[in-house]
Amino acid sequence: MPMTHTELNEFHWLADMLESVEVGLVVLDLDFRVQAWNGFMENHSGITASKIRDQVLFDVFPDIPEAWLTRKVDAVAMLKTRAFTSWEQRPYLFRFRNTRPITGTEAYMFQNLTISPLSGSTGEVEKVCLMVYDVTDIATGKRALERANEQLAKLSMTDRLTGLQNRGTWENLVDAEYERYRRYGHTTSLVMFDIDHFKNVNDTYGHLAGDEVIKHAAHLTRHNLRQSDSAGRYGGEEFGIILPETDAEGASIICERIRESIEQSIVDTTAGNIQYTISMGIAQLTDTPENYMQWMQQADNALYSAKEAGRNRVIVFQS
Repeated sequence: MPMTHTELNEFHWLADMLESVEVGLVVLDLDFRVQAWNGFMENHSGITASKIRDQVLFDVFPDIPEAWLTRKVDAVAMLKTRAFTSWEQRPYLFRFRNTRPITGTEAYMFQNLTISPLSGSTGEVEKVCLMVYDVTDIATGKRALERANEQLAKLSMTDRLTGLQNRGTWENLVDAEYERYRRYGHTTSLVMFDIDHFKNVNDTYGHLAGDEVIKHAAHLTRHNLRQSDSAGRYGGEEFGIILPETDAEGASIICERIRESIEQSIVDTTAGNIQYTISMGIAQLTDTPENYMQWMQQADNALYSAKEAGRNRVIVFQS
């Protein structure tokens, strides 16, 4: 029976709407041959509907995860119900470039996907419709917020001047290392050190130059440590280092390397060149300390002994 004029008009505006809507519409048969391909898909893929019609989707887009999409489509056809995936589960199905100027920080379009079953006259599912939503704006905003939160979390644990862990974060690691020793008995050592005659540095060259010396000490310390070691700025010109799996002898070798590299270097500041030294105290953890604070006190006592012995040296705590 031929379509009436009214029906033809309705079909025309419906087809026009499907072509112009800002959602990708792809109809596939159950062999994944493309049956419909709207304007959104043409614009972003550069492939016209006439060119892709009756082609297998995976042949045209080999980077689409075939096994994953096949499982999804099979489940939709069998259960006769929709399936959804978000950009957080899979960033995109079609690797389209992001063309939005506002969200140009992302290279590719983030997509949400809906897969809907399409039944024939018999009631059986004969095709499926993929609806592809461009959610780049939402994804970009959320990813930027996550990066900002990560940066804030990092800043909350980091000393702003030196980039080392701040006192609170570092002390928590000392406590954790102490508890690890109590549980497993692994050898570990703690180091406390500070800059010799730092007040004279500030008085002679100024506090900005003093900050440069502190940053220099932090840089050389980090440079001479292993990846497993943890350094922190304890306060002012005082620093701490956790040396896991390291006895006092091994800690002395590491500390001497740091001490010598600082002694032999020069800090170039606007107020002049500055040479300085450090004093270091080491405490290998034993069963004697009842908590991590007593362990820190042992390292601090060794540091005080290094000061009393003339500075610019490494002293190991003797119980």
